[in-house]
Amino acid sequence: MMLQARQRRADEPGQGIRVGFTCSKKVGNAVARNRAKRRLRAVAEIVLAELGRDGWDYVLIGRHEATISRPFDALQADLAFALRKIHKDI
Repeated sequence: MMLQARQRRADEPGQGIRVGFTCSKKVGNAVARNRAKRRLRAVAEIVLAELGRDGWDYVLIGRHEATISRPFDALQADLAFALRKIHKDI
């Protein structure tokens, strides 16, 4: 998976964490893309509750083969690593 993130400006409305999910057709057919997005949603629900920051927007992007076939605990570790890397300087 790939993670994109940005901190909202102070003048932007909305509080909390906002999350988006996307998988291109490179991931596979509609069934494969939906399965990949379901896995990303499940991982995000677990990891962002702990490591996500209020006032940030995140987009999780599914990757061909890896998002569907990677073990669930490895996906969690990948997202946790990416979040720590993004927020380390803040």
